[in-house]
Amino acid sequence: MSLKHLGIAILALATIVGASSQSKAASRGEIDAGVDATLHTFYYQVRGARELAHKAVGMLVFPSIVKAGFGFGGEYGEGALLIRGRTAGYYNDISASFGFQLGIQSRSVIIMFMTPHALDQFRNTAGWKVGVDGSVAIITVGIGGSIDTNKITSPVVGFVLDPQGLMYNLTLEGSKISRISR
Repeated sequence: MSLKHLGIAILALATIVGASSQSKAASRGEIDAGVDATLHTFYYQVRGARELAHKAVGMLVFPSIVKAGFGFGGEYGEGALLIRGRTAGYYNDISASFGFQLGIQSRSVIIMFMTPHALDQFRNTAGWKVGVDGSVAIITVGIGGSIDTNKITSPVVGFVLDPQGLMYNLTLEGSKISRISR
């Protein structure tokens, strides 16, 4: 790829991510309502999800992460960190990707911190990058499936839900999660 094409791609990606973040900036109330609805769906569809959530020391919930792409793409979403069921901060998730892609899709993401050390590491890192600052073990479960909470040993686990509530196996690698003020 020539320098000119790379520059155009970066400019277009910045426009996609910037427009997405500005047009979708949500209030605290909107984020909180989305978090509650996402968790309700998650608990209803997956046996053991509520039990695992109670074992987690913190949960980061993104009700909607939108990915848009045309040859290169970007993702953006806003969510909240919950500690003992209370909101402890608001965060955004931004990532960029290159390669064949076309269209727009939305998904919800739940990241559970299972140890105090993992949660502290997340909270003390500005611009936490999945795969660099911490790895997230994605748990795949279908509708009506269940989670065996005794078999989950990773310090950070994640769940991805599509709009119909089905979970599918994706990676969160490359996502940068940063605290935002609301």
